[in-house]
Amino acid sequence: EGVRLTNGYASAPVCAPTRAGLMTGRYQQRFGFYTASDSRAGMPVTEITIARLLKQAGYVTGVVGKWHLGYESPYQPLKRGFDEFYGFLGHGGHDYFDLKVKDSVTAIYRNDKRVNETGYLTQNFTREAVSFIQRHHQKPFFLYLPYSAVHAPLQAPEEYLKRFNTGDDKRDTYLAMLACMDDGIGKVLEALQRTGVADNTLIVFLSDNGGAVARSANNGALRSGKHSVYEGGIRVPFMVRWPSLLPAGTVSSEPVICQDAFTTILAAAGVKPPSDRIIDGKNVLPVLRGETTRPLHESLFWAWVKPNMKEKWAIRRGKWKLLSDKGEIELYDLEADISETRNLAGQNRELVKELTKIFKDWRAKMAPQIKRRRK
Repeated sequence: EGVRLTNGYASAPVCAPTRAGLMTGRYQQRFGFYTASDSRAGMPVTEITIARLLKQAGYVTGVVGKWHLGYESPYQPLKRGFDEFYGFLGHGGHDYFDLKVKDSVTAIYRNDKRVNETGYLTQNFTREAVSFIQRHHQKPFFLYLPYSAVHAPLQAPEEYLKRFNTGDDKRDTYLAMLACMDDGIGKVLEALQRTGVADNTLIVFLSDNGGAVARSANNGALRSGKHSVYEGGIRVPFMVRWPSLLPAGTVSSEPVICQDAFTTILAAAGVKPPSDRIIDGKNVLPVLRGETTRPLHESLFWAWVKPNMKEKWAIRRGKWKLLSDKGEIELYDLEADISETRNLAGQNRELVKELTKIFKDWRAKMAPQIKRRRK
C-alpha cells in the first residue's frame, strides 16, 4: 500500500539513541546521546522535538508506548511537545503482563499520572492508539506509536502462542509477540479507514535497531544483530504509506535513516524545521515520487559507545560501507555483499583512507557523551 525502503537504517544499533535521532531529525551524537543508558540523563531540553513543532502548527500530538528519552519531569513527553502520553518512561523493556505501579520509571503513565493497569501491554498500546485517532481525527494529528514489542522479556498471550510451533519455545514466543503487534498495527490502520482519514495520513513504519539474535530474532541475510554496526544491527524494516500522494506497492533502494522521518513529516505538514541548528534528516517524498535522481545523503554515519567498550562506528557512502565493530577496520561493497562476508579493506587502501577521513571529520563535530556531562 506504499513504498518499502530496502536500505532503511536506524541511527544506532540500540533503541534510545535511535529514538533521540527520530524525535529531533539530528544525529543524536550532536547532543551527546550515544547509547541506551544516556536516557537516564535525559535528552537535553535544548533539543526541539517534532512534536513541539507540529503542536505549534496546530496539530494534536500524542505518544503511546515506550518513551526512553528521560525519566525526570523536564524530559518527559508532556514537556517535550506532546499533548497526551500513555506508556512507560524506560528503561529498556517492560513486563507485558505485570502492569502495576512499582516505581516512576517502569510505571504506566496516562499523561503525568501513574496508573495501575491490567491486560497485555502491546494490546493496551493498540487500544490507546485507536482511541487517540477516534478522538482527534477531525483535526490535524500526530501520533508517535513506539511499541515495546518485541523487546525482552519474551512474553505473549496464550492465543498467540498457539499459532506457532517452530520447535524453539523462545522463537515461538518471539513470533507470537510480533504477530500481536502486527495485529495491533492492523487495528490502527482500520481506525484510520473507519474515520475517513486513511488516504490523507502519512504513515512511517520502522524499527529502532536490528533484531536481537540472543532473543531468537532472525535478521535473514544481514550479518549480526542488535548491539552491532554490521547491517543486522542497523538496517531495519522501513516503510512509508500515504495513499493520496505515494505510489502503492513500490520499492526504493535509496539509503535512508530514521532522522529522515522528522524532515519528511514536517514537509508533509508544511512546517519548516528549525533554522538555528543542523538538521540531518532529509525529505524523502521527492525520492519516493520519482522526482529526483540525486542521492538523498552523501554519507550516513554511526557511532555507538558503551561503558568499558571500544567505540563501534560505521560510515556508508554509496555502495561502500567502512566500519569498526570488533576493533579492526572493515570495508564492504553492500551492493555485491549484503551479508558483509568479504572484507575488501586490504584491496582498497585509498578508499579506506578517504572514508576514514570523512568519518573522523564528522565525528570531531559531535558532542561528548551526555552521561559523562551530567552527574
